Amino acid sequence: MTYRSAFFLAALAVLGCNGPFGLLPGGSLAGTPTETPRDWSFAGEAGTIQLETRHATEPDEPYSVNLAYTVMNGLLYINAGGTETQWAKNIALDPNVRLRLAGQLYDLEADRVTDPSEVVAFAEAWTGQSFFRRDPRRYEEVWIYELRPRT
Repeated sequence: MTYRSAFFLAALAVLGCNGPFGLLPGGSLAGTPTETPRDWSFAGEAGTIQLETRHATEPDEPYSVNLAYTVMNGLLYINAGGTETQWAKNIALDPNVRLRLAGQLYDLEADRVTDPSEVVAFAEAWTGQSFFRRDPRRYEEVWIYELRPRT
C-alpha cells in the first residue's frame, strides 16, 4: 500500500466517524442525550471520554477530542495539563460543552479549577491513577476543569 493510499483510507475513517479519531480532533458527537447526573461515581475513578466544544475561531463548528477524566468525590474533572490546548481555548470563549461516555451524551458546563487546594487534591488523584500522568503542581499555570450541570 502506498503512502497516498494509506492517507486516503485514514482520511475516510476520520471523516466517517462522528467525533474524534484517536489523537485527531473531530466534529459533532452523536449518542443518546442523557440527564446529567449529580454524582459521577458510576463512571469509576478514571477513564476516557469524548468532549465537544465550539471552536474558538469557528463557533458554528463543533470541535471534539478524546480526553482522560478523573472522578473525585463524585465530581468529574478533565485536565489539559500545563498547555492551553485548543479545547481549553474554546472553553474560555464558551464554557458549554458536550461529553460522550459509553454512547451517552451529557450537556455540561466546564468550570476552570483555580483554587490551590482543589488543584492539589486533583493532582494527587490524577498522578495516583497512572505512572505516566504528569503532576499539574509542577506547572506554572494549569488548565483543569470541573464539568458540572449547565446553569
